[in-house]
Amino acid sequence: MGILNVTPDSFSDGGRHIVIDDAVRHAERMLAEGAAIVDVGGESTRPGSQAVSTQQELDRVMPVIERLICELDALVSVDTSSPTVMREAAAMGVGMINDVRALQRDGALEAALVTGLPVCLMHMQGEPQDMQHCPRYDEAVEDSVSDFLASRIAACETIGLRSERLLVDPGFGFGKSVEHNLRLLNRMEGLAKLGLPLMVGLSRKSMIGKVLGRPVEERLPGGLALASLAVERGARILRVHDVGPVLDAVNMTWAVLSEGCEND
Repeated sequence: MGILNVTPDSFSDGGRHIVIDDAVRHAERMLAEGAAIVDVGGESTRPGSQAVSTQQELDRVMPVIERLICELDALVSVDTSSPTVMREAAAMGVGMINDVRALQRDGALEAALVTGLPVCLMHMQGEPQDMQHCPRYDEAVEDSVSDFLASRIAACETIGLRSERLLVDPGFGFGKSVEHNLRLLNRMEGLAKLGLPLMVGLSRKSMIGKVLGRPVEERLPGGLALASLAVERGARILRVHDVGPVLDAVNMTWAVLSEGCEND
């Protein structure tokens, strides 16, 4: 999944793709490098970011989504927590909803149900404005994440949004310290008990910068290591900025992991 932020303030690429033509060309490059999905977001959720209005979000994402679908025939995911944006994007032809708030906003569950689309439910402690202010957990972080996601899956199923349409994301960097992120990745196999496909976003995250002492533009090698570890621990969709290099890392990792199956 290639990341396409059409925002002025996202943490690593804010402002680079706010011109529609630039956004479309960047999506075209990611697709050429092997992206299967383009994830379009119009609201930054970096630590400390501020919420935007529904109309601002629509104005940012809808023209880009339309061109990606019409001109590139791309499979598009919309990165949103807004019920209105979910419905409008679905009507435009997107193939998936990616919600960092796990359909907790008023009306989001119902909107997602009506669209008929697959939905990714992500764990986030707090809100982007405050989520990185001394995050703490009263139990092991992996247990807290698993319990939260299980509760959101149950909420979806209660209204008729069946688990066959759901994916889960543990939410690396969303209300988690470096230690939380490292522990969560190291124990991520435990999320398999949820029985749903696992999507992971580790690309260029601050945990890489803090562990390796690298600025955001120098985090690709660390990100490749995390991508390989994530695949080994069960991730089936990786949400990334650098599609080509990550795809190589994933293919190499998968060749090793599947070696026994191929011989059989």
